[in-house]
Amino acid sequence: MNDTTPTLPRVTDWRALDADARAALLRRPTARLAAAVDTAVRRTLAQVRADGDGALRALTRRYDHVELDAIEVSADEFARARTEVPPDLVRALEEAAARIEAWHRAGMAGEFEIETAPGVRCGRLLRGIRRVGLYVPAGSAPLPSTALMLGVPARLAGCREIVACSPPRADGRVDPVVLTACAIAGIQRVFRIGGAQAIAAMAYGTGSVPACDKLFGPGNAYVTAAKQMVAQETGGPAIDMPAGPSEVLVIADAQANPAFVAADLLSQAEHGPDSQTIAISDDRALLERVARELETQLATLPRADIAAQALDASLLLHVGALDDAFAISNDYAPEHLILQLREPEAWLDRVAAAGSVFCGDAAPEALGDYCSGTNHVLPTAGTARALSGVSVASFQTAISVQHVSPAGLAAIGPCALRIAAAEGLAAHARAISIRLDAENAR
Repeated sequence: MNDTTPTLPRVTDWRALDADARAALLRRPTARLAAAVDTAVRRTLAQVRADGDGALRALTRRYDHVELDAIEVSADEFARARTEVPPDLVRALEEAAARIEAWHRAGMAGEFEIETAPGVRCGRLLRGIRRVGLYVPAGSAPLPSTALMLGVPARLAGCREIVACSPPRADGRVDPVVLTACAIAGIQRVFRIGGAQAIAAMAYGTGSVPACDKLFGPGNAYVTAAKQMVAQETGGPAIDMPAGPSEVLVIADAQANPAFVAADLLSQAEHGPDSQTIAISDDRALLERVARELETQLATLPRADIAAQALDASLLLHVGALDDAFAISNDYAPEHLILQLREPEAWLDRVAAAGSVFCGDAAPEALGDYCSGTNHVLPTAGTARALSGVSVASFQTAISVQHVSPAGLAAIGPCALRIAAAEGLAAHARAISIRLDAENAR
């Protein structure tokens, strides 16, 4: 860590704050940078759209300090990467992939067909999205786990083509562990591009990178803004969700272990300077111990500088009752919610908005990041109020189908005619009545 003393969070009494102060306190760190981020991202998107591979090379030279020759990773590089990864790490990745697949397979939707009236059968078809683009971060730290979290459900969904972008290292290669995880997950093509330019490449297509129908993956504020912008363009790709800078909220009771709480906060803080971590408790003494633990544990971290910057926007909130903690959490809608409570399951009914919940002292969020089986690509910035984490369904479209016999038309046609008349849509009504008349004339 450098010589600058980090600003560590102090315990704040929630009850002493008015509504405006509370809202300001819970504001995400990236909200303060939104205008600058948007300007930079729009410039990057326009550059890639206009210059394709040339822009990708120029932007990679500028941001990653790498001269790119081939943008796509070759089969030989995939094979070489596998030999460079320790066997025990390969086994860990395969073990994690198996749990991720088991969880996603259990939650897969199915096709169905029912008879809604005599002679009327309605069903649903599921189809994998034709080409999906996955973003696997590797800025300050490579994230092979993200390749598993995205590639496994994409494969289960039956997507015809799965491509990924991941930033290059200083030597111009994609991290070997990331490539090995891509191969295990079933990702077919990988490109050594990062940042907003990777999103632009997968959205618009370049000479090397194909345009994709839907984009997935977490990233920093620039990646998240780029995803949202391309999704708003006419003909642009769909996106999974705004999966931006990481965040965690811990609700802890008086018996919680302060070292555990601090460790969970730091595990998210080390992701990046724009991460946010919050601990809430009805016991002020516990929060004071958490503050001391943060200082102690921070000093031991290799990524202490990054974590310290994130802690500058982190919070320790003292509330009058745990009910208040859940009310704050539901308004904030955290990406990760940890319940360090004696009976966490008894409180689950109080959870109305969260990306993923971790129950009890033995359930650190880091397990969900890697190998518990659930997906770690989750909604951030409060979007968990309405959005869910990545699943197999995220990679599929559901197509409704109806089969109608003459008897079925006779059974439900009058219903449709009455509603069409109420809406004043005569052509709708005629499309039904002309068929009814033809049947009656037989």
